[in-house]
Amino acid sequence: MAAPFAAIVMDGRTGEVLYEKNADARLHPASLTKMMTLYIVFQEIEAGRLSLDTKVTVTKYAASQPPSRLGLKPGQKIAVRYLIRAAAIKSANDAAAALGDYIGGDHVTFAKRMTKTARQLGMSNTTFKNANGLTAEGHLSTARDMNTLGRHLFYDFPQYYHIFSRRTADAGIAQVANTNTRFLDSYEGADGIKTGYTAPAGFNLTASAHRGSKHIIATVFGGTSTANRNAKMAELMDLGFGKAKNNVAEQPPEAAPLDDALIASVETGIDEIDAEGGAGKIVRVSGEVKTSPRPKARPDVPTVADDVAIAMAEGIDGALAEATAAPAPAGTLEFQAEAMEGAAPAVEPEVALAAAEQPETTVKVAAVEPEVATVEVAAVDPAVATDAPGSFEAQAAALASGAAPAETRVADLPPVDTVEVAEVDPALAGMKPKARPEGMTVQLATIEPVAEPVATAPEEVVVAEATPEPELVVTDPGTEPAAAAPETLLADVTEVETVAAPATVGPAPVELAAVVPATKRSAPIFDAVETVEPAAAEADEEVVVVMSTSGGRHFGVNVGEYSSRYEAEKALLKTALAESATLNDGLRKTTQSGGAWRASFMGLTEEQAELACRRLSARAVPCETVGG
Repeated sequence: MAAPFAAIVMDGRTGEVLYEKNADARLHPASLTKMMTLYIVFQEIEAGRLSLDTKVTVTKYAASQPPSRLGLKPGQKIAVRYLIRAAAIKSANDAAAALGDYIGGDHVTFAKRMTKTARQLGMSNTTFKNANGLTAEGHLSTARDMNTLGRHLFYDFPQYYHIFSRRTADAGIAQVANTNTRFLDSYEGADGIKTGYTAPAGFNLTASAHRGSKHIIATVFGGTSTANRNAKMAELMDLGFGKAKNNVAEQPPEAAPLDDALIASVETGIDEIDAEGGAGKIVRVSGEVKTSPRPKARPDVPTVADDVAIAMAEGIDGALAEATAAPAPAGTLEFQAEAMEGAAPAVEPEVALAAAEQPETTVKVAAVEPEVATVEVAAVDPAVATDAPGSFEAQAAALASGAAPAETRVADLPPVDTVEVAEVDPALAGMKPKARPEGMTVQLATIEPVAEPVATAPEEVVVAEATPEPELVVTDPGTEPAAAAPETLLADVTEVETVAAPATVGPAPVELAAVVPATKRSAPIFDAVETVEPAAAEADEEVVVVMSTSGGRHFGVNVGEYSSRYEAEKALLKTALAESATLNDGLRKTTQSGGAWRASFMGLTEEQAELACRRLSARAVPCETVGG
């Protein structure tokens, strides 16, 4: 006997039913059951209790499932991502059972969770007994419930929905092909979802398609063959696109809450047909802490850090010590530093006047040893002493005024030769030399090395009358050096002075060379830098870039078929701009097949293709991965 027929067509955007026939008849769903198995797997991944890389150990029950099979062995470990691909694309019964056993502990417990989740999604006429849809007593559903489940997969998990549109995939131990490839390739805009077949159920299909702004989801139960099922689905889809309205606001369904093992779980007794009174209720009280038991913290009071407080205290103490410290004694280096900074008081007037009013005094020190001669120091005329208070000259005047006997200050000096210094002529002391003209430079002659001094008997050194030729000759820029000193200076030399000095051979006198005018060099200091004219820009070379498909970049993304090549390229450009983060490395390609132009991005890795399809499907952009 042929399986009963049932069908329903729904507007995927709003959930509005556009056509139905026997939509609520409880029939065998066959492998459409795997949509619920994968829905719970996606829930576990989102809850963080499972990941795509989690290793699942295959149970004996899972490995014993009949075809269609991936070929799992008992005790084998395989990643969740491969089981998802095998269950969604190949409809492998052993892969779906392995996922159910891992999540629920066994197939019975997992089937109860499947039924519970169906109630949360509004699938009121569905009861599950296993994870793969093989015929079992009480394992029943309706076309309406399966259509509702397909719509929830699209809206609740758009990041995983693209798996249903892939033609092939790597399932770890084998390359698998999609059981829905014929319909996906034959119907424009088709993007999923799942096929199913058993003898009692017939050929079932829940399908989804996008055209423009319209989205249609339809389910067929009881087809007589794959071709009959696909043809009937195409008729229903066309009917739905014809009845669906344009510019309809989307009304996504409410997702099922994540199942938490600590939250209360209520069994409704729906697992047993005709159960009297239903099953007992088991309530588990949650021990999850919702609010913090800690008291609220006190308001923050601005405080000063310890290191800042210590630094402030030290700064205050230093400032007080500096303000209350006694001024340095006059004539010391500290006094001069304070005077230069403007912080120390000036010299008392009485001290300055006392130093200035001292009479002219000559200090003579008698020689203690034969080698020590007499030193005569002429006092500075008070009328000529114009040095500022606190200077070294003022200190010398204060010392010479009689502060202490000279003998006590010079007694500790080593033996020195006798030097007689004549009195300073007041007329010469008051004269100042003329300022050096600007632009003059003074060059020091090289000091010649001399032999070690040899002590001999004292002799007189006579300073003869000044000759016209001076040691320092000043000239104006651009003129010849002058040969004689200014007459105004020579006229003031009136007498010959004698100085007794030891006849020791000292270092040769340092001679000052004639002043050289600071004229500008006519030759450059450095060689002139040759300016090289920039070479003419080379002609732009055409670069041919060839994208390699090696290294795992043999996947692609198909974004639809179009009536012309222009429309296909336009769609590629719009999609590349909207999804540049994942499709930037892809190669845009248009191919013609069966009168239509297919728009694709090629040269992507498997992860890039999957991510791009997830993101595009979330924005209702048709997308399918190709290659592999």
